[in-house]
Amino acid sequence: MNFVSTRNASPAASLSAAIAAGLAPDGGLYVPQVMPAARTLVAGDTLAQTATTLLQPFFAGDGLEGELSAICEAAFGFPAPLLPLATPGDHVLELFHGPTAAFKDFGARFLAQCLTRLRGAQAKPLTILVATSGDTGAAVAAAFHQQPGLRVVVLYPDGRVSPRQAHQLGCFGDNITALRVAGWFDDCQALVKRALGDEGLQARAPLSSANSISLGRLLPQMSYYAHAALRHHAQTGNVLNFVIPTGNLGNAMAAILARALGVPIGRIVLATNANRVLPDYFDGGDYAPQPSVATIANAMDVGAPSNFERLRWLYQGDDAALREAFTSASVDDEAIRLVIARRFRHFGEVFCPHTATAIKVLEDLRNQGADGDWAVAATAHPAKFESVVEPLVGAVAVPPALNELLQRPAHADLIDPHYDALVARIAG
Repeated sequence: MNFVSTRNASPAASLSAAIAAGLAPDGGLYVPQVMPAARTLVAGDTLAQTATTLLQPFFAGDGLEGELSAICEAAFGFPAPLLPLATPGDHVLELFHGPTAAFKDFGARFLAQCLTRLRGAQAKPLTILVATSGDTGAAVAAAFHQQPGLRVVVLYPDGRVSPRQAHQLGCFGDNITALRVAGWFDDCQALVKRALGDEGLQARAPLSSANSISLGRLLPQMSYYAHAALRHHAQTGNVLNFVIPTGNLGNAMAAILARALGVPIGRIVLATNANRVLPDYFDGGDYAPQPSVATIANAMDVGAPSNFERLRWLYQGDDAALREAFTSASVDDEAIRLVIARRFRHFGEVFCPHTATAIKVLEDLRNQGADGDWAVAATAHPAKFESVVEPLVGAVAVPPALNELLQRPAHADLIDPHYDALVARIAG
């Protein structure tokens, strides 16, 4: 299978080439030249087995095809359990059981396995650029730490991630560099995109991306939605609807692609914080990126969600069809805090701010008469957001893997949100 740019101004590329490049030369995002046809799928015994079956059409004919099973076994070495919530018919898909306690561990480890195989014995190291609003950077750093021939530069908005997130970002060292950008996530993302499109810089220091713009991050994230939905359907005969907290739209896009491949997924509802670009669009307004707004659900503080290009591609630019297919709802900080406190008080459930955003949207859907079986994607462990969660519910136990990272010393350099400052760090 070959892959093309969402902007249609770059030549088709193999899967390996698209993963290695990260961003297409015209600045667009790679998508399948032809989307695989929907097919009947059955969940494997393990998440890795489901992932191998689901992803096979995308790897067909590529140099990595023979490695797919081994890549999945290495990347999906921890569970993504679908657990019932207190309300009948409601579930939570826990995606935070990896080494950095966030859903992004799955895609980051998959991408690292791919790129390690693709790099081989090439002379120049490949620099992985990643802009993070909280969790992506730590997942990528953990996945690529001490991998030969690869280095990582993580950019995050200074003072706009939680203290524990910031510590994770700076605690690896070795081939991982963390940079605190005096700006917003959108500034970080713009710097990364500009660098990836800079042919002169690429000649001096080969670059790739580990954000959700990367196919190597996006495609594997379909797997946990497929595994949960397929098993649920086999056990109950019911399709599973999802509410997905979203910022850059990558995690939700993965569920949307899984549904297009034939996974028994029903409705997909996008939950956002006070950054309303997506809700305003799905309510009928123009797609109009805005400066991001700081919230307590900081990983969703995105004003220009990159994967919207992929969503429009999937629907062939038909805005009416898109608005008919999806809904999106915004939740402010006060409502997020109320949900965290109330669900703990009534049911003993503890959620991170992002998961709580989706819980609030699901509660509203139920109040509006939504039926069927639903699952909320729990994107991070609540212990990563202790400054928000613990004043509302008391002490939250820290998972062992996260605690180990928090015991390490951490350091990140501050840079201005100017392109020259990033270039100096990459090629200096």
